[in-house]
Amino acid sequence: MRKAELGLQFVFFLCALISIVTTIGIVVILFKETIMFFKDVSLWDFLTDSEWTPLFTNKHFGIQPLVAGTFVTSAIALLFAIPMGLLIAVYLSEYASDRTRRILKPILEILAGIPTVVYGYFALLFVTPWLQKFIPDLAGFNALSPGLVLGVMILPLISSLSEDAIYSV
Repeated sequence: MRKAELGLQFVFFLCALISIVTTIGIVVILFKETIMFFKDVSLWDFLTDSEWTPLFTNKHFGIQPLVAGTFVTSAIALLFAIPMGLLIAVYLSEYASDRTRRILKPILEILAGIPTVVYGYFALLFVTPWLQKFIPDLAGFNALSPGLVLGVMILPLISSLSEDAIYSV
């Protein structure tokens, strides 16, 4: 039995070592690539340029459009998810029967387990064309579609936290 324990301890050590070495490798590569990037692009241009066109002949690497897009999609997500999450939490805690709660709660938890790549694919292929039926001039790449899908992604968290808060009062 002692040899088996030592063998398991060695396997666990190797797993931990691989995890640590992989993390260090990722950090080193990111640091190296960042240094190489900032040799070509000044920090000032990166922070203040309002264009992100890395594939054009006249390349621009301004981060402002990326940050602005993040804020816009996050705001859309919160405007969708907070009211919906609160309504779901109030319904589940105050109005839903035990049977309904036992059905809806796992469905919400399953939403939390879907990978983000699947949500993004769903937004691009299904939500955007659906929105374009109502907003014909909506571009294929827009902020509304990912904002709504991001709202669906955070819906389980908001509804669960809100329901816990309601139960604690």
